[in-house]
Amino acid sequence: MDLLDLMQWPAMLVTLMASWLVASRSAGRRHAGFWLFLTSNALWIAWGWQAGAYALIALQIGLAGLNIRGALKTESAT
Repeated sequence: MDLLDLMQWPAMLVTLMASWLVASRSAGRRHAGFWLFLTSNALWIAWGWQAGAYALIALQIGLAGLNIRGALKTESAT
């Protein structure tokens, strides 16, 4: 198992942390959650690229767009 193969574990943990924060009532925590989601999108894309998981890459690009939208909406609400 190489280093990029191991990237799926931190990607999974960052995704879970982001989900927890986005569900918060605090606008600041939600905002941080969207940025963590963007980090997880980048990690999943890197992992997907080396694994040849192109559907996962396409999904992460779409989710990144939604996360950017969420971050901007949360920022404008504060």
